Amino acid sequence: MQRIRLRYTKRGRLRFTSHRDFQRAFERALRRAEVPMAYSAGFTPHPKVSYANAAPTGTGSEAEYLEIALTQPRDPERLRALLDTSMPTGLDIVEAVEARTSGLADRLTASVWELRLDGVTPEDARRAADVFNAAQAVEVQRRTKNGIRTFDARSAVVSLETPDTPAPRPDAGAGAAGAAHDELRAGPTGRPCAILRLVVRHVTPAVRPDDVLSGLSAVADLAPPVPAAVTRLAQGLFDEETGTVTDPLAPDREAAATEPHAAGATAAATAPA
Repeated sequence: MQRIRLRYTKRGRLRFTSHRDFQRAFERALRRAEVPMAYSAGFTPHPKVSYANAAPTGTGSEAEYLEIALTQPRDPERLRALLDTSMPTGLDIVEAVEARTSGLADRLTASVWELRLDGVTPEDARRAADVFNAAQAVEVQRRTKNGIRTFDARSAVVSLETPDTPAPRPDAGAGAAGAAHDELRAGPTGRPCAILRLVVRHVTPAVRPDDVLSGLSAVADLAPPVPAAVTRLAQGLFDEETGTVTDPLAPDREAAATEPHAAGATAAATAPA
């Protein structure tokens, strides 16, 4: 059995798709691409797909991950291209590697988020971030199926800052850096637009970007006039020494680079007769 790990995105209007919506679209793509999937046992077999830490509905993402199990070996890049063409635009399969290490989910310990606050000046966002960072604890409330839950949103936040420029959009062309810098002052509507960059650990209960926004409202009276546009830029293992979030697929790439014979065998198995 071969295992392939995929990174996919949720962009544009597709950020409003739920995780269940994505699952249905992905399983249809597997059938269209005629992927030789391994199936679970039992009366209702399901394709062996493992999802890891999906982003909340309504948030965009450049770094969602899943793993599939195949009954026949396939070249990861060719498989990625086939699946990507079978998915709706916005739900893009952007990377594929053969799983050569264990514990993908264990390497997803933190996320980097970008929050675009239309109608908020960069100065007000910076002031609110400073207040939040200086707080020992920031209690927020979230409605759950068991009622209202109160928890600390500050302890899971590694950093909260206002970057000089937002992250470039995947479809941005030449001059994107200058346009992004202008957007910090005037968003697409012509109003002020502030950017917050958030690094948060994956803890229990999970601290989400909207919890941090609730905390900013509570401790710094920051209340954007319209809902924030939230995008996950990265997720992976948090490096305590550098304070960065590392690529969770890097160990698989490194293992593949040191196993040339195994890579050659896979290529031979996927070559047309």
